[in-house]
Amino acid sequence: MTDTEVLHYTAFSHDPDGGNPAGVVLDAAGLDDGAMLAIAARLGYSETAFLTAPPEGLGGPAGRSFTVRYFSPKAEVPFCGHATVATAVALGERIGPGELLLATRAGTVPVSVTAEDGGRLRATLTSVEPHVEEIGAADLAEALAALDWPVGDLDPAFPPRIAYAGARHLVLGAATRARLADLAYDFARLEALMRRLDLTTVQLVHRAGPAEFHVRDPFPVGGVVEDPATGAAAAAFGAYARELGLVPADAVLTLHQGEDMGRPGVLTVELRTGDPRVRVGGEGVRIP
Repeated sequence: MTDTEVLHYTAFSHDPDGGNPAGVVLDAAGLDDGAMLAIAARLGYSETAFLTAPPEGLGGPAGRSFTVRYFSPKAEVPFCGHATVATAVALGERIGPGELLLATRAGTVPVSVTAEDGGRLRATLTSVEPHVEEIGAADLAEALAALDWPVGDLDPAFPPRIAYAGARHLVLGAATRARLADLAYDFARLEALMRRLDLTTVQLVHRAGPAEFHVRDPFPVGGVVEDPATGAAAAAFGAYARELGLVPADAVLTLHQGEDMGRPGVLTVELRTGDPRVRVGGEGVRIP
């Protein structure tokens, strides 16, 4: 494990001090589950991605298909958007822009890497097929109690739901930007509820415009208070917003995350008519 090369990248920002940091191990063939978890715990990032050879029959472009596993400091997670973007940018620097195909525990995830003006790399992932479900009244009450959010602080235009696009997230709308900015929650209480409901994060959202949102993501099940930029939650939110008619079926949404943590990032969410999947994109850069 001591010889394993661990790369450090941030996703959803071109600034190493912005976005969401992730560990990336491009060759994890010699690592077992315990070793991967130990690396993720040592790094302390919300997730670290580990690449190995693709499963037989995955297909995809030659030399550009991989198996990817994601570990938080506490446990393996089925899918992680920001670590996918970080991994794709790291690969793009080494094998060039183009199409990638990733086999994850949540399913097959295509990723497109493009070079922007100035040579900056941008990665856009396509989620697995999403779905949205109700949350029970008692579970919602417990979530609000753990967050210390009165019911009146919720935006009635955003009905609470659990949304999935590779991982499960509870979506709650904040009535004001001030409510979103004031995040001080009961870590153990929220973690217990999230484990019972198999949630990865809680996606807290405030609408700033027709297609512009501010978001925050408590992540106690991963061992961190808050995730700075959450691609999987962004994909889940896109599915949620479309299903509830909050945005058009064909739309491009801009999500601002990390500002309240001092790590601003921007996530682009694309919805396409006739395709239930959600595309999430952003820039990425290596952390020196």
